[in-house]
Amino acid sequence: MLLAPSPNATAPQVSSNLQARLRASRELTLSLATPLSDEDQTVQPMDDASPTKWHLAHTTWFYEAFVLKQHLPDYRPFSADFDYCFNSYYESKGERQPRGLRGLLTRPSAGEVREYRGYVDEALAELFRRSCVGDIAGEAAGELIELGINHEQQHQELLLTDILSLFAANPLRPAYRERLPKVEAVSAATDPEWVAFDGGIRTIGYEGNGFSYDNEGPRHEVLLRPYRLASRCVTNGDWLAFMEAGGYREPLLWLADGWATIKSQGWCAPGYWEERDGVWHQLTLEGLLPVDPRAPVTHISYYEANAYAQWAGKRLPTEFEWEAASAGYSLVGNDLATNALRPRPAVAAGEGRLAQMFGDVWEWTSSAYLPYPGYRPPSGAVGEYNGKFMVSQNVLRGGSCATPAGHIRATYRNFFFPHQRWQFTGLRLAEDAT
Repeated sequence: MLLAPSPNATAPQVSSNLQARLRASRELTLSLATPLSDEDQTVQPMDDASPTKWHLAHTTWFYEAFVLKQHLPDYRPFSADFDYCFNSYYESKGERQPRGLRGLLTRPSAGEVREYRGYVDEALAELFRRSCVGDIAGEAAGELIELGINHEQQHQELLLTDILSLFAANPLRPAYRERLPKVEAVSAATDPEWVAFDGGIRTIGYEGNGFSYDNEGPRHEVLLRPYRLASRCVTNGDWLAFMEAGGYREPLLWLADGWATIKSQGWCAPGYWEERDGVWHQLTLEGLLPVDPRAPVTHISYYEANAYAQWAGKRLPTEFEWEAASAGYSLVGNDLATNALRPRPAVAAGEGRLAQMFGDVWEWTSSAYLPYPGYRPPSGAVGEYNGKFMVSQNVLRGGSCATPAGHIRATYRNFFFPHQRWQFTGLRLAEDAT
């Protein structure tokens, strides 16, 4: 997804390391695709998931369409056809390949897409050489490159979740990589504690001079009632108890749309779970593995998260409760930098402390994805991708095991439709304190 940068934040300082960060981002995307064959990179398993090849090309198209055509004199596009093939949702940029048909783009080949990336990367290097953009604070091209880096980080996470969706549709259940040695938690959390937070007026939204997306502001005040959050995310073991208690068979736990969804889809467990010889397994990026009862449950929809909360006699937190509770926690957790590529068991955070606030799984909230008071989408094409989607979706917070390091913030608002579960999505319970 590409969201517009916040119009309320100070323009980022285009520092001398911008080119190095750009290069590192571009190299990381290629390295994530390296374990995949060209055939792996072409296929699309469902409408929500795009082929790896398309991610490689679309993130490149962004720089060509938004940076090079506008800011590098005499730039010649790699191919006139690529605007149609690799545009995503930008109506102002013209017609495009329908999202659900991206897997039909067997041409251009994966090799041509790699050539395209190299061609655009060289043009970006030329832009730095000619304009010294890295030395100009507030330079328009520099701001767009900053946006492009964050945009590519979003697609790095999508690349991994989309290839997992593809491999789950393959009867061979292939692995993205060989299994790494298991990492044991130093002090694994067991039963969750309940951490209390006072009510009152809290200020929500991004504040600072760094990069943020436009949907993270404007900063505004909200009124919270006293509440408590579970100290860790709901685990696979917790979820197995829900399943064994008939959670997927009890209509009184479910929203009407949720009940209709699980019936039509035949869901009886989280995504990528399958039972073999009486033991539940889950397909991961390291192949089909027995479900770890201590690890956070993942690949669940909002409907499932809400039903579980009803069964547990609790509720989901609002996004404002979650953000207020995150104050004082460092942005450190099991993200892509750990190289685990799957959620890990929580490490006990200490009395009165929350674990797993960042990384592991995106946490569903009960909050609808809506604009903050005073929100106005930016003008131009980069403002197209956010405001028009502020309907019928729910907000998730905290990042996941596939979120690139440095990409997440306490104010970051991810959003998905309530039926979607191919991402690393999980939940943390909340309850009223009064």
